[in-house]
Amino acid sequence: MASLGFHFCFLLLCATSLNLICSYDLPKNHVAFFIFGDSLFDPGNNNYINTIARANYWPYGETFFKYPTGRFSDGRLITDFIAEYAKLPLIPPYLQPGNHQFTYGVNFASAGAGALSETNKGLVIDLKTQISYFRNVEKLLRQKFGDAKAKTLLSNAVYIISIGSNDYTSPFVTNSTVPVSFWKEYVAMVIGNLTASIEEIYKVGGRKFGFVSLGQLGCTPVLRILVPGNSSSCLEDANALAELHDKALYTALQELQSTLKGFKYAKHNISVFLSESANDPPKFGLKEVNTACCGSGRYRGISSCGGKRGVTEFELCEDPNEYLFFDSGHFTDKVNGQIAELMWSGYPNVTGPCNLKELFSTI
Repeated sequence: MASLGFHFCFLLLCATSLNLICSYDLPKNHVAFFIFGDSLFDPGNNNYINTIARANYWPYGETFFKYPTGRFSDGRLITDFIAEYAKLPLIPPYLQPGNHQFTYGVNFASAGAGALSETNKGLVIDLKTQISYFRNVEKLLRQKFGDAKAKTLLSNAVYIISIGSNDYTSPFVTNSTVPVSFWKEYVAMVIGNLTASIEEIYKVGGRKFGFVSLGQLGCTPVLRILVPGNSSSCLEDANALAELHDKALYTALQELQSTLKGFKYAKHNISVFLSESANDPPKFGLKEVNTACCGSGRYRGISSCGGKRGVTEFELCEDPNEYLFFDSGHFTDKVNGQIAELMWSGYPNVTGPCNLKELFSTI
């Protein structure tokens, strides 16, 4: 009976706030990685929702994983390479079934998602919903580690966000283009929602953030094919909207840095890489920077890769490593690795004012 009484008291202590004996410890100098956004970062969350915006079939994943994971690439995403640089395991999709520990972070990104809830509504996990999922994770971390250790994990973590491209692409591909007179207001709505999401993460302890600019959005094959005739031009209206977005994001981040104590960020200017690779493909080991490896139509800009999205016929290149784009709107494994390297250790003109290596090194 004495032994039973001892075990009962021990369990009772564990169930109360006096759980110092039973609480989990964090690894020393631990930096978790939380990921939000769209298909640039989605490792397979859309596998678990009712949507056509999926990549869980061949030939996606063919070169690295040797099977489709849900990533919109022939292999890894930018965030997979960054996790490797940070000596973390691959960060799993939030919706993937299993016993998530969340100690290393989690990925909430959803292909097709936008900062605006109306973008691809009903087919994606929009940014606001991703933030609500993050709040659920925050509660679970507090239950597991206690308030103090959870606060340490959340404040040391790096939060990376890729959002906005679908908010600007969707109107063009659905033939509901945003009037030029409304461009500034539309961009302000997108940036406003993004800023609100950053502030939500900040409220629970987030201090270190990474972002990717949109760059030459109109030069993706899916938008390039919308240019009339046989011109090889980019869709300049999309580029102009993306430029407005990137300038507004720059201003918003500077304002956040001046008003939020401890706020640090790394913003990657992807335009530098895209411009240089377009002007000198061999410098990056590429042969084709306009046409996608997988798809159909001009520039393989029709989103038919894999034949599961309404159009069954598609073409597939022999070597994705020679291409900038794997499908109509997404990079190859090789290019994702090159962009990740620039985000990790690039100079301020490419990734600034900090790079991701600096953010992960700051405890």
